[in-house]
Amino acid sequence: MSQRGVDAVFQAMFLLTDMRELFRKNAPMHDFDESDKEKAGKVIEKLKKQISVLEKEVL
Repeated sequence: MSQRGVDAVFQAMFLLTDMRELFRKNAPMHDFDESDKEKAGKVIEKLKKQISVLEKEVL
C-alpha cells in the first residue's frame, strides 16, 4: 500500500475518534443537538473522503 493509503487509514481513525467523543459527550442517550449534528455531518463527510482514498489505493 502507498503512503497515501496509510495516511488515509490514520486520518480515518482520528475522525472516528472525533465521532467517539461526540457520542461520549452525549451519553447515555446520544441525543445530538443541532451543533453536534453539524459536527457529526462534517466528520462523516471527511471520513467518506478517506474511505474513497483507501478504496483507490487498496482495491
